[in-house]
Amino acid sequence: MPPYMILVNRDHPLNPYYIPPDLTEPNIPFYAPGNDPRRLLHPAAASAAEQLFESAHQNKIYLWGISGYRSYERQKELYQAASGRSTVAPPGCSEHQTGFALDVSCASQGYELEESFAFCPEGKWLASHASLFGFIIRYPKNKESITGFPWEPWHIRYIGPEIASCINLTGLTLEELL
Repeated sequence: MPPYMILVNRDHPLNPYYIPPDLTEPNIPFYAPGNDPRRLLHPAAASAAEQLFESAHQNKIYLWGISGYRSYERQKELYQAASGRSTVAPPGCSEHQTGFALDVSCASQGYELEESFAFCPEGKWLASHASLFGFIIRYPKNKESITGFPWEPWHIRYIGPEIASCINLTGLTLEELL
């Protein structure tokens, strides 16, 4: 099974010491300072993100990376700051730790991660085209009881073009597929 097919959620947490090998910074616009780990992705996801963002740009859609890789320790800080709210993944349960997840936003959304992203041109384009580049909207609307997380139209996850197309066509979640 390819490494990007790893399932990470509350029922399938990562080891606190897991760090993906060869994290790299894709050549995409990021709304994060230089040398920030949020700018890093697994090489396969980084390459696919470059292609996705280039295609968006050719279609006059201007996406920005907000958060890629996130360490176990950083997730622990975020979880504690959120007082354990169910909208924030506990440490070890965030896909960002794999390097295959990327939060995306745009200028019209103030680079924020809000549900309204789904209704702006950038969010609509992303939902329609992400699977062509191997990404899925990981936490779709009305699938919260399956994924364990609320709808996040900005959170994309690299799983390869073939499986992403399958998920896009069937409406399944990664949990249902695996």
